[in-house]
Amino acid sequence: MTDPGSVRRAQGVPESLASCHTALIGGYVLEGHVPAEDVRRLLAERPEAVGLAVPAMPLGSPGMETPDGRREPYETLLILKSGGTRVFARHG
Repeated sequence: MTDPGSVRRAQGVPESLASCHTALIGGYVLEGHVPAEDVRRLLAERPEAVGLAVPAMPLGSPGMETPDGRREPYETLLILKSGGTRVFARHG
């Protein structure tokens, strides 16, 4: 098993976006609880970017569902190669 922190650093994910899960797919990094629909869109559009991040484990994001259905609005961020971000998708 590879240390997620070393993967994040090697892929250029800013530490401020670090979360509990890190994955690589199709040349992109995914950080946090990124919805599958956003991953599909990323792979279809293929933007010049590092990948996607959903910081802070918001309620209602994939894997963070609650029995009573509570949801927090959250954003999926596109991680730019410059180290900045922009909103890729809004949820909730």
